[in-house]
Amino acid sequence: MCEYCGCQALATIDELTREHDAVVDLIGDVRTADRHGDVRLMTELARRIEAVLEPHTEVEEHGLFPALAGDFPDQIAALEAEHRLVEEVLAEAAGGVPADPAWPGRLLEVLDLLRRHILKEQDGVFPAALAGLSTGDWEAIEAVRERAGCLVPPAAA
Repeated sequence: MCEYCGCQALATIDELTREHDAVVDLIGDVRTADRHGDVRLMTELARRIEAVLEPHTEVEEHGLFPALAGDFPDQIAALEAEHRLVEEVLAEAAGGVPADPAWPGRLLEVLDLLRRHILKEQDGVFPAALAGLSTGDWEAIEAVRERAGCLVPPAAA
């Protein structure tokens, strides 16, 4: 992912970025499972993606996005709408392999959307946050992270 603006120097953005990286890796695994026709593995990977995204989305929607919404209301609304689309398709895997034979195709489509969504956040939201948020904003975001947790461990030094 990007490293050009320095936003990853902030722990909050670093954690969000690590979560993005984990999701991108899992998306690659889903694509491999699809090529092998392994819908059961695709289902398991969808549940893993959902597990990473749950605290991630909490931090974005209850911390980062509200701090940016005043300046970028349309962009934040679009990102939140994309979250709902992704969640809807991932939720179909919660109870096991979905019975709908069209689900693997929907999963691949929504993961393509998710990949583009991640790039929008990495290249737009995170640098905008770095440039425009106050110390108080960051403290509020960090409080949300404290409550939400993080499933992705820090990178080894």
